[in-house]
Amino acid sequence: MIRLFVGLGNPGPEYEDTRHNAGFWWVDEVARKLGGHLVPERNYFGRVARINLPAGPIWLLQPMTYMNLSGKAVAPLARFFKIAPEEILAVHDELDIEPGQMKFKQGGGNGGHNGLKDMQAQLGSPNFWRLRLGIGHPGDKAEVASYVLRKPPAAEREAIHDCINKSIADALDLLIAGDMDRALMKIHAKPPRPKPPRPEPPPTPVMP
Repeated sequence: MIRLFVGLGNPGPEYEDTRHNAGFWWVDEVARKLGGHLVPERNYFGRVARINLPAGPIWLLQPMTYMNLSGKAVAPLARFFKIAPEEILAVHDELDIEPGQMKFKQGGGNGGHNGLKDMQAQLGSPNFWRLRLGIGHPGDKAEVASYVLRKPPAAEREAIHDCINKSIADALDLLIAGDMDRALMKIHAKPPRPKPPRPEPPPTPVMP
């Protein structure tokens, strides 16, 4: 089961609505859904909520260390509560996926994402799970740093939030239960195609 849900982002009102904070948006929605309250915890360098469920407690975490030092918040909380990397889900923005799409996987590289890179280093393992929320790519590598720290236009923000809401509605209970295969299927499921309109019947011929 997933015991620690980490949303990656940057602290402060100037970053609140930027693309790089998609992970924070996700954790905010989970806290609302489960009735949790994120509060500052100095020992874990972040905002933390503990939510007691029938299957056992889970933790929500928003590191307040800035993105590049995300692992500084994740590792001490995981160590104290004896949470293995395989029981951690990191939710983050993903340049290589378009807004309105998302991907779910365990382990692998960090794809140049500094938050994942530091988590990997601090945990000593890449085996945590990742929920990658698409934000799209600016098309020029030199523009990436400023792109992720800008607010997305309204249509893109809505597409990202649609993914956030869908993943929570369809897969959160499965993630908590540890049914990772079904969670993956739900997250990767394509929306049903709209049915084509029924052809109009031919007009009735008018008799002379």
